[in-house]
Amino acid sequence: MTVENFKALVVEEVNEEIKASVKMWQLADLSDGETIIRTNYSGVNYKDALATIKNGGVIRSYPMIPGIDAIGEVVETTATHLKVGDTVVITGKGLGVSHTGGFSEIVRVPNDWPILLPKTVTPKEAAIIGTAGVTAIESINELERNGLSDKEARILVTGATGGVGSIGIAMLKSLGYKNITALSRKKNEEFLLSLGAKKVISLDEFMPEKIKPLQKQEYDFVLDTVGGDVVSAILPQINYGGAITLCGNASGIKLSTTVLPFILRGIKLLGVDSVQLPNERKEAIWNRVGEELDKSLLEKIGAVEVSLDDINEVVSSILEATHSGRTLIKL
Repeated sequence: MTVENFKALVVEEVNEEIKASVKMWQLADLSDGETIIRTNYSGVNYKDALATIKNGGVIRSYPMIPGIDAIGEVVETTATHLKVGDTVVITGKGLGVSHTGGFSEIVRVPNDWPILLPKTVTPKEAAIIGTAGVTAIESINELERNGLSDKEARILVTGATGGVGSIGIAMLKSLGYKNITALSRKKNEEFLLSLGAKKVISLDEFMPEKIKPLQKQEYDFVLDTVGGDVVSAILPQINYGGAITLCGNASGIKLSTTVLPFILRGIKLLGVDSVQLPNERKEAIWNRVGEELDKSLLEKIGAVEVSLDDINEVVSSILEATHSGRTLIKL
């Protein structure tokens, strides 16, 4: 591999079909940018899996290299805040969607995209955290900006075994929050309890036969990753003055509710986006990871390392919903 000639997973449209294959690629074929990075890791996300199939809703122009996360070393840059040899992390900003992404031995991006990785976070830890972890921690930040501080607060985390949910629980545990309920399948109970959940409830247990405008106030704060009907069922159960963050739509994009939880209980509904999050907020998140996240909990989340040549098998398992845990491409 050289900076000019390297391996990448390239998604192309051939005869109206989408094909993803590992190819030798050239620097000139990458999207524009002033900083060149030799990639160490790129995490495999659901969004990356969708990028490899027809009508996945992620990529709109071809050819494209997926990979919404990239961690690596700076090879060339004109940025004043970076130097050659720095370890950096890139999440969001269109990487792997409209700009050639992290499933490549070489990444080229604008100067203002890379975040300098704190010395307290290893490249592999950063890859495990990735976009999902940035989203999780920004969700916690948003809850804390809106009243979460009591370590005994009743916190609900939905989609608890996903990247956002699992890292969210681990971070909440690291911060000393003691009363975390995880919404997930019962088969995941042991894993979620080891991360810091106090209780695990299944969707069948949680969803009422009929969603009433107001119900018993079961939770003070909620980190939701799934959206849809699950959120509709949660809103009537949030305690007076509480808040819920929304960052996903696995359960659907429609929300059926009334104004009553908002005007009678004063709860706050907070949207969280990590794609276009300002750099100063991302830097604060990575510093918080380095200073406050219990890294032993990251080890429990774990990650399988695979090569770029193994990516299609991983993508298939993600799309078939048979994949578990975090998978990292080691480049």
